[in-house]
Amino acid sequence: MGLLWRSYGFFALITLMGVLAQYEWQPKDAFDEIKVRFDKVNGDNCPILPPRDLTLPEESVSHLPDIKDVNINPVFPNRTALLHLHNMALSRAFFWSYILQSRFIRPAINDTYDPGMMYYFLSTVADVSSNRHINASAIYFAPNSSFSSSYRGFFNKTFPRFAPRTYREDDFNDPIHLQKISTLNTFYVRDLGAFPPDSALHDYTIKNYHINEWYNLWLPDNVDKRHDTKTTYQVEIRYANNTNETFTFHGPPGADENPGPVKFTKPYFDCRRSNKWLVAAVTPIADIYPRHTQFRHIEYPTYTAVSVLEMDFERIDINQCPKGEGNKGPNVFADTARCKKETTECEPIDGWGFRRGGYQCRCKPGYRLPGVVRRPYLGEILERASDEQFYNGFDCMKIGWVQKVPIKWFRAPTYVREQYLNRYYEYKNYTTGPSSLHSHKLNINEVLKFILGVNARSCKNYHPQDLMLTGEFAYEAQKQFENEAKMAIRLANFISAFLQVSDPSEVYSGKRVADKPLTEDQMMGETLALVLGNTRIWSASTLWDRRKFPNRTLFGPYAYKRELNTRKFNLEDVARFNKTGEEYIDKPFFRLLKQRWATNFDSLEKYYLKIRLRHNETGEYAQRYEHFPNFYHAATMDHGYWTTPEFDCKGYVKKWLITYAVPFFGWDSLKAKLEFKGVVAVSMNMLQLDINQCPDDYYEPNAFKNTHKCDEKSSYCVPILGRGYETGGYKCECLQGFEYPYEDLITYYDGQLVEAEFENIVSDKESRFETFKCRLAGAAALQVQFTILAFVTLFGWIMLRRNQC
Repeated sequence: MGLLWRSYGFFALITLMGVLAQYEWQPKDAFDEIKVRFDKVNGDNCPILPPRDLTLPEESVSHLPDIKDVNINPVFPNRTALLHLHNMALSRAFFWSYILQSRFIRPAINDTYDPGMMYYFLSTVADVSSNRHINASAIYFAPNSSFSSSYRGFFNKTFPRFAPRTYREDDFNDPIHLQKISTLNTFYVRDLGAFPPDSALHDYTIKNYHINEWYNLWLPDNVDKRHDTKTTYQVEIRYANNTNETFTFHGPPGADENPGPVKFTKPYFDCRRSNKWLVAAVTPIADIYPRHTQFRHIEYPTYTAVSVLEMDFERIDINQCPKGEGNKGPNVFADTARCKKETTECEPIDGWGFRRGGYQCRCKPGYRLPGVVRRPYLGEILERASDEQFYNGFDCMKIGWVQKVPIKWFRAPTYVREQYLNRYYEYKNYTTGPSSLHSHKLNINEVLKFILGVNARSCKNYHPQDLMLTGEFAYEAQKQFENEAKMAIRLANFISAFLQVSDPSEVYSGKRVADKPLTEDQMMGETLALVLGNTRIWSASTLWDRRKFPNRTLFGPYAYKRELNTRKFNLEDVARFNKTGEEYIDKPFFRLLKQRWATNFDSLEKYYLKIRLRHNETGEYAQRYEHFPNFYHAATMDHGYWTTPEFDCKGYVKKWLITYAVPFFGWDSLKAKLEFKGVVAVSMNMLQLDINQCPDDYYEPNAFKNTHKCDEKSSYCVPILGRGYETGGYKCECLQGFEYPYEDLITYYDGQLVEAEFENIVSDKESRFETFKCRLAGAAALQVQFTILAFVTLFGWIMLRRNQC
């Protein structure tokens, strides 16, 4: 019995040593170094660690969004959240710059038009609540640069420090939620400018305040010699009474300037606040300073604050592939993938965050996968493999006989051409113009010829019904325009929060006064900021229901632009269209959302707020808001409505537009229940979508489904992002058991080339479409096994000797 137990113990020891030593064969690399620094810091030890330990290298986040590149090159799927962070910071900077200078639109009075403190607080809350990827939002004002309307007798006076900040709190153990489950819907809001005067450690303007890189990127704004250094933007405003005004305001730098309007910080540990590793997008806010001097020659534009939006570093995908074409730029994790470089090459995949394995190993040109492998090797499998598994697998096989790419083309024989025309009969018998949209099987070339041919001049030649497409032509719009929809949700969330949390008639102790109701300038600025902050949004509107906006029967600010890259924008109050049938409350999406949310609001999301605001004008310390905690109900992505693509020939933006509309809510007059207050809508150009021609499930509403031209016997279709609303947005990859036969820098057939050569066959021109097929793997290999050769030689020699005998 003792021998048996000793055997069990020895076996357990061997097993434990094997498990611990499984990855010892893998050399240490940059990921391990960053991971050690990442795990070293926590909320308990961060106050005593030196500042260098609270940051990671700037190269830890690669492929940061560049506003100069957004409309030129496609954005990687694993960078859409960073792009939204970029756009949100830019949008908020535009709004605050606009609203702080909008006092010049109104007559000068002995009062301030600035938003109150609750407007700032709830604005940062909406930034975080509208997107799970955003962890925190803040506005940091420079010393004595923030004016407020929240205190009596405070006209033309400033707060010493003012910095409203909201971050998402883990409410797992919160008494509010008895289920003990994190909802991610609890937000901690605090004015970081409220601290004792003798406590310099709490001053966010000093360099040693935790990790203060976001503040120092733009502030203090020391302008040398010239004062007119801030970029200007022009807005043509038309009010409901048909009066016009052109307002020019100063804002963050333009996209064509260097540096651009948005800067990203290094990953840093948000010590004694959210206690997480964060990455921030920072944009400056401009204002005319000093104020109300009556001498405009000494008032000059300057950056008085920064808008800072932060997201978890752990949610950002790292790129472990080596540097190369399309994968340039600083990257501390470059070349840490485990792909075997002799036969495979690395390709990043999205959705992995800060952990190993977010890539796949594809075969290099001239190599193919073994016959038992269907898809490229996943990085996660390689990272977990033992040394024996790694060295004996994950290889690609060399293609034995590689052909040259054909350079001489021929016209296809008549019978071959007829075979293709019978197979793709929609290219033989087809209709043109609007009728092509309603064919049983679409001729994609004729459909796109009609859609792309409609413009501001030709749209008048078509019936209005011809300019309305079905939802099948906007396949995946919800996914590809998700960031734009989230910006509309953000504004709807803010309006819902303000209407439900802020009460203009509330009376506070001391000098503090409640925020005034929402103003026309604020709603116009919020609507305009949607268009200014996101280049893919062509128009935005905030449409209030009848008699729901203070002192107005109808109010609907509508902002739009006429050109893609411009600094001139238009803003209209569409309430001026008061003829029957022209009112915005008669729009189909407005009526649908109003009917849907007429009575039942149970499915709305509930958000909890824990607000701590300043004790008095000078700050002193932070105290709880009178209603602590508070809450509000607001809509999410699923509560909105996507319209079908439409070319509005009478509208301001004459393009194929897709509109996303989301409702906002407030209390009724008795404050007894919620009621529908209006709709926020954003419109995007449908032609910025990517067409998907690959096969899909029968229930997917895709008009262009299965219109690819890949040879289905030897290859399969894979979509390629960034090709836009044109044919050929795919590649033909070889199926299992087949190989790419040509000497080329790629291992697939490009969809654009396949579509072009197929068009040549249809037009009876010279074409090489017949060559776009994969061949059987190994069928043409010229490899000789020496064992078999020796056996055959020996057998032949024996048979020869027997015959001689």
